Amino acid sequence: MSGLHAEALQLLATWSAPATAQERLREQYVAHLRAHVDGLDRSCRPDHITASTLVMSPDGDAALLTLHRKAGQWFQLGGHVEPTDRTLADAALREATEESGLPGLRLDPVPLQLDVHEVPFCGGEGTRHLDVRFLAVATPDSGPAPGRESLDLRWWPAARLPSDEPSLHELVDLGRDRLGASRAGAG
Repeated sequence: MSGLHAEALQLLATWSAPATAQERLREQYVAHLRAHVDGLDRSCRPDHITASTLVMSPDGDAALLTLHRKAGQWFQLGGHVEPTDRTLADAALREATEESGLPGLRLDPVPLQLDVHEVPFCGGEGTRHLDVRFLAVATPDSGPAPGRESLDLRWWPAARLPSDEPSLHELVDLGRDRLGASRAGAG
């Protein structure tokens, strides 16, 4: 994954974090990749980089979330980086397409948010995902089809998410802000 590793390192080294806490995470991710040539591989322990996608409606009023089979919680779509992925954005789009069944997702290749979280169901206690989160747009009338990792998959109003998880609410707020900025710039 040397080309992918170089791309991920470049992407994260030059990404403009939206807040101080995100900047600290960005620095942590860059240090991780500099220290681990296998830092994107799921076998890298205790931490490895993952890629996920918040799928939103074009107006930012709805978010497509999955009820994760192993975690039993609602999340954005995403997962592990594969050797066949050329970029982190490619990995995020592949995961979102596989998990949603939606063709034609329009992915913004600029990360939206970084999040570190423990995943004991992915390699044992202490295993953490260093998640790079992207934004994609789809229409809510597109009928999603849950994949094998999902117990449920549905559109949720952005103002009434099924989780109290602060990072998910922040992610949706960041997505809404980005979509609002792109709409304002298009007019």
